Amino acid sequence: MENSKGHTILIVDDEPDILEFLSYTVRKEGYRVFTANNGEEAVKLAHQISPSLILMDVMMPQMDGIEACQIIRKDLQLAQPIIAFLTARAEDYAQIAGFEAGADDYISKPIRPRLLISKIESLLRRINPERTAEEEHESAGIVIDREKFVVVVNNKELQLPKKEFELLELLASRPGKVFNREQILTIVWGNETIVGERTIDVHIRKLREKLGESYIRTIKGVGYTFNRK
Repeated sequence: MENSKGHTILIVDDEPDILEFLSYTVRKEGYRVFTANNGEEAVKLAHQISPSLILMDVMMPQMDGIEACQIIRKDLQLAQPIIAFLTARAEDYAQIAGFEAGADDYISKPIRPRLLISKIESLLRRINPERTAEEEHESAGIVIDREKFVVVVNNKELQLPKKEFELLELLASRPGKVFNREQILTIVWGNETIVGERTIDVHIRKLREKLGESYIRTIKGVGYTFNRK
C-alpha cells in the first residue's frame, strides 16, 4: 500500500476503463482507494472500509447510484461519507434527484485529472475544515509525518514498520471512530496476504509499547479507536 493522506476513497463505476483511470489518478495522489462495479457492491464495501468519500456513477446495472446513495444515507450504523456523483448527464432533474437522495456534489464527465483531484481536496476539506489531520494528532501529543513514515510522540521521533504505521494512520485519521477488525484487515492488509485477527492484536500491542497505552483504546467485542486526549 502506498503512503496515504489519511482518507479512504471508494470509487464506483460499471465501466472498467473509467474505473481503472479514476483509481489510478486518485491513488497516485496518496489516497487509499477501493473500487466497486455497481451500487450493490458499493453499499457492502462502504460497511467494510468506512470511506471518507464516495465517487459514484449514477447509471449502473443491478443498483444505480441514486438507490445506493439512499441506502447509505438511511444506514445509521454507517459513518456517513461525503458522496459525489460522477455523471455525463447535466440535466437539472438528474442533479435534483441526486441531491434529494443525499449526494453532496456532482462531478461532470468527461473527467479531467487535475480538476478531479482539486474537487476531491475541496470535498475532503468539509471534514474537520478548521484543522488538518496532522494538527489534530499534534494536539493529542502525536504527529504523523506521512511523507517520511515517521511518528513523533512527545518530541520523540519513531520510525515504525510499514504495517504498524498504516494501522496507526488509519486509526488516527478518524479520532473517536471505532474501526472493527474486518475494516482494519480490509484497509490495512487488503488482498496482499491472508492474515488472522491475531495479526491485528500483535500490531496493536507493538504500537502501545512504542506510543504508550493511552492512544489506542480497545472496544471489547468491536474493535479499536484512537483516543482524543
